[in-house]
Amino acid sequence: MKSAITISLVEEARKGPFVYHDGLADGCARAAAAGFDAVEIFVPSFDPLPELAGLLEQHSLKLAAIGTGAGWVKHKLSLTDGDPDKRAKAIGYVKGVIDLAAEYGAPAIIGSMQGKSGEGTTHEQAIGYLKETLNALGPYAKEKGQPLFYEPLNRYETNLFNTLTEGVEVLESLATDNVKLLADLFHMNIEEADIAQAVLGAGTHVGHVHFVDSNRRAAGLGHMDHGPIVEALKAIGYDGYLCAEAFPLPDADTCAKTTIETIKKLV
Repeated sequence: MKSAITISLVEEARKGPFVYHDGLADGCARAAAAGFDAVEIFVPSFDPLPELAGLLEQHSLKLAAIGTGAGWVKHKLSLTDGDPDKRAKAIGYVKGVIDLAAEYGAPAIIGSMQGKSGEGTTHEQAIGYLKETLNALGPYAKEKGQPLFYEPLNRYETNLFNTLTEGVEVLESLATDNVKLLADLFHMNIEEADIAQAVLGAGTHVGHVHFVDSNRRAAGLGHMDHGPIVEALKAIGYDGYLCAEAFPLPDADTCAKTTIETIKKLV
């Protein structure tokens, strides 16, 4: 397993759970100094990032993934919107991020853009729209040589799918086999009876991990027992990233240092 840390380039998400908020150059330099293997980036659009390749090479970093969440946070696009034109724009936005991430050999993440029912759709319609778009976007990502990550969110953020078990059921109902689950420990702490058992149950469907604590602070600054979770990840043969998508509390450098210490201790 490898380590990663988040960089947000979205001004509207400055108070969000991302460790670095002051640009790519600052985030990459600090990530490398803290000992991380990679960065995960939250972008405001799918516009090119001309400086990224040089920064990754300069600091010996990889790109772990790019999030699509600004599609909702900034542009109010949802893959389950009742308006077909808005759904089409949402799909186009995700495709743009898939293209951008693939330039650096990385996948894209669908989290908040999945939306929820009740926003112009019934529950059944929203689930149908989500599956339809995953069936379209999974193969699109495969053409770019990357998987697509789908993230079940807690009940306060979506009423569609909240647990890894539900996520597995969604993936196994799809025509595409190129969608993987993002296991976010913060959401799982709310929804799962046993996080480690949920990981074991999801098995090889797990493609990415947001490695944080119960309070969305760095792993090691809450009450979560990460030992059994890491052992479960080892048991399923997971060799992807453990990514700090956490609040920069008490500050970004402490968050980074604590995360790396926890990963080194357990991995």
